[in-house]
Amino acid sequence: MSNVKSLNSPFLPGADPQSWLGVMGGGQLGRMFAQAAQSMGYQVAVLEPSDDCPAGQVAQRLVNAPYEDAAGLDALAAQCVAVTTEFENVPADSLSRLAQAVFVAPNAHGVSVAQDRVAEKAFFVACAPKSGVMPAPHKVIASFDDVDAIGDDLLPGILKTVRMGYDGKGQVRVKTREEVRVAFEGMGEVTCLLEKMLPLAYEVSVLTARGADGQSVVYPIAENVHRDGILFTTTVPGPNVSADSARKAQDAARAIVAELGYVGVLCIEFFVLTDGTLVVNEMAPRPHNSGHYTIDACVTSQFAQQVRAMAKLPLGDVRQHSPAVMLNILGDVWFDGESMSEPPWDRVVALPGACLHLYGKDDPRPGRKMGHVTFVAPTLAEAQQHLAAACAILGIAP
Repeated sequence: MSNVKSLNSPFLPGADPQSWLGVMGGGQLGRMFAQAAQSMGYQVAVLEPSDDCPAGQVAQRLVNAPYEDAAGLDALAAQCVAVTTEFENVPADSLSRLAQAVFVAPNAHGVSVAQDRVAEKAFFVACAPKSGVMPAPHKVIASFDDVDAIGDDLLPGILKTVRMGYDGKGQVRVKTREEVRVAFEGMGEVTCLLEKMLPLAYEVSVLTARGADGQSVVYPIAENVHRDGILFTTTVPGPNVSADSARKAQDAARAIVAELGYVGVLCIEFFVLTDGTLVVNEMAPRPHNSGHYTIDACVTSQFAQQVRAMAKLPLGDVRQHSPAVMLNILGDVWFDGESMSEPPWDRVVALPGACLHLYGKDDPRPGRKMGHVTFVAPTLAEAQQHLAAACAILGIAP
């Protein structure tokens, strides 16, 4: 089932009828990846169990199959010269199977580390001598005996499931061992990680990319605000990010992506504590919600960078040409009490510098990511002003 031309040469757009790129996952990240790849001359195939998905609406081919389905994986490999993923919970074994036939970026190892909080924390600790940063103090909770053995210095904390947690899911704040016990039981006694709560000043995410040649780039530091565990806004440049914190975060990201032997786009989230200490939180082996601003505010978007890395092309310029603020659009804005209606997008896009991106989802639900708006402006203050105006139009608390 192999159609690999050469493991060392780039996969050029339009140079070969088989210059297709594949993506595991049919969500909005896959959709934006497909759009970026197509703009560069590639054709895109998506493997996704659902037959109605954002990426499938724009890709040239949709392979309808579960992520573990051998026939589906073989069909994707037969179509494509390289495959990537749009979310971290794609089975690593599936990526390993694909790698027998095509170039896979990121590889199964990088994804498997990122999708398991225990493995991820162990990697961060091992990487600390090179990255200069440590994760929060933590403890694996796999039994009630582990709960009894929790040290006082780890509480209060956050109990997180080891796998499948995102957007605040699979997480419970706990203050006492009894609360840990109740939360652990409520999570079905699956293996969890207890992380100590730290005095957080703000959160940043560092978007980096590494090519097959080992070269890496790091985007400007993004400052994030969350609501109910879901990203609310991303501001770049971060208004609270000092030059020293930015340098430390970028240096740490370069060390982490190199130590992982990673190829592709990687987003690493850091906490900046009230005393200025930088703490590494987690990583996502794919483009990230906090990197959507790069579509409208940077020379090379995170999705175009993903295409470049998997096609073994030189990485693109990460220079930011405009200050930007990104607002997540959740399904809540379609609802006003019991009634449901389309939001007034005409008023939103009338705002200066407003760039609207909707994901093709026809079932708005509270908390569901439906799109985003990025505001670019000559100054950060202007971008923030237009963000506030959009929130007022959409009925979102500023």
